Amino acid sequence: MSKKATEFQRKAMSRMYRGREIFKPLNTGWIDEDVACVREWVANIFFYHKGDTTIMIDAGYNYDRLAEKMYWLGIDPHSIRHILITHQDTDHVGAVEADSPGLFRDAKLYIGEVENRYLTGEVRRKVIYHLYKLPQVTINSEKVLLHDGQVLDIDGIKIECFLVPGHTWGHMVYLIDDKYLFTGDTLWFGADGGYSFISSLAEDNKLAVQSLAELERKLRARGLHPYFITGHTGWTDNFAFAFAHKDKRCSPFKKRVHDPSAPYDAYDESDDTEENAKSGFLKGVGR
Repeated sequence: MSKKATEFQRKAMSRMYRGREIFKPLNTGWIDEDVACVREWVANIFFYHKGDTTIMIDAGYNYDRLAEKMYWLGIDPHSIRHILITHQDTDHVGAVEADSPGLFRDAKLYIGEVENRYLTGEVRRKVIYHLYKLPQVTINSEKVLLHDGQVLDIDGIKIECFLVPGHTWGHMVYLIDDKYLFTGDTLWFGADGGYSFISSLAEDNKLAVQSLAELERKLRARGLHPYFITGHTGWTDNFAFAFAHKDKRCSPFKKRVHDPSAPYDAYDESDDTEENAKSGFLKGVGR
């Protein structure tokens, strides 16, 4: 399923969203000394490195160049033993679906217990305002099911799980070592700050907005100001920018504040090169 879905997204969504400033992915490279990023067209996969352990956050498309780009960063795909999954859309799990090349066959997957209901077939993923039902995703890897508020320790790496439903029913975001928040598809960064993620792809937009507000409340209550690292629109360390429009949804069909840094077609990754990946840290937004 993921190979077909990958090819469909690359072709159809390139036409659908071209020129709309919707997807603004990071190129392949390092955000800082601890966090690396691989670009797969409009989506980003992230890696957190500490000591001898590298944890992968999301598993991208069923994408032919993933291993190549990981090696640009000095990361051996076969060294990955732990993969945190924010949600089960194919641009976030393609590399671990049953029809993938099996780069991460030895890795353990961590996914929310609510999100896992998509994988068991208890619920089906719906997009385009519930008009289109997606095929069921099949993953055969070993899975650890997570619940809201759970804290994991993997080789001395602290991982806190926050359930943020809306985009999908069981979407998780992960706070690592109290410093990096991997937000998947809960946040979308426009030129003027963060919004609830793309409205046409949500299971429940009202719930997504409520969940984002609750996430902000929890972080503020604990005095946490992490890096906000998104699946499709880069990163920021500016808390106010990240939640600037938390009560609004990103709509692909409405005018937004123009972002001159947005690519015309984010599926064109011709500027994502090994030379650029090694040329310095990736810049954040809203700084």
